[in-house]
Amino acid sequence: MTEPRWGYGTNGFTDHRLPDALRVLADLGYRGVALTLDHAHLDPFAPGLARRLAAVAELLGELRLAVVVETGARYLLDPFHKHAPTLVHDERAKRIDYLRRAVSIGADLGAEAVSFWAGVRPAHVGADLAWRRLVDGCAEVVAAAETAGVVLGFEPEPGMLVEDLAGWHRLRTALGAPPVFGLTLDIGHCRCLEARDVPECVTAAAPHLVHVQIDDMRRGVHEHLEFGAGEIDFPPVLRALGDAGYRGLVSVELPRHSHAAASVAASSLQFLRCAAVAAGVAGGDR
Repeated sequence: MTEPRWGYGTNGFTDHRLPDALRVLADLGYRGVALTLDHAHLDPFAPGLARRLAAVAELLGELRLAVVVETGARYLLDPFHKHAPTLVHDERAKRIDYLRRAVSIGADLGAEAVSFWAGVRPAHVGADLAWRRLVDGCAEVVAAAETAGVVLGFEPEPGMLVEDLAGWHRLRTALGAPPVFGLTLDIGHCRCLEARDVPECVTAAAPHLVHVQIDDMRRGVHEHLEFGAGEIDFPPVLRALGDAGYRGLVSVELPRHSHAAASVAASSLQFLRCAAVAAGVAGGDR
């Protein structure tokens, strides 16, 4: 087995200019980046997008970094409310427009996937209406992805309308199981709320995986932790990924660590490489 293709999320590098963040990650030895489209990095609504996009694509190629496009910007669409509006809000057209832009950017960058999630159901929106809105909104994004030739990675997120693997399967079925509708799996989320052990979650999810986010976490607490600060035993997780033949990016997801981004990225890669050795999935082509 070969070592996983390690990536790192730019939402953990928001105090860096994007070109600097990409160069740091490449210098450290990362092979990819999970790029969150936000005001700090490749704002899809700011002027000169085509020029900025071309510059990012050129730099990614120069640094030989693969990319997954992420859409978890906190206040890009609403300066007062985190992550709002989502696909289940009254103003969901703003979210759909953002996701369509993300799909277009993903196509231009040659992204391996464009990742997104459901959102938290507002208190005034009934469960049935929220579900219909989610399915209808996802169908629009799927149509855009099919036209652009882009793969989608839908991420179950604790506390959101789709928060676990069972919810992802329900949504995929409601959409008619389109081939472009894949799964982004956060390893920490598995520990947080899935009933099965984390390696079992990986094995169950493997046929649908297009992107993996990796971080440490504790049962019942949705807090992304540095490796070793939570409860996850990582070698069995990496072994499960290897046994499944997964070759997509495995991207560190530490969105609250920008204050020490370079050092955290360095220590994270060292930890993961040691875990890969312990799992028997290190060595070979890198």
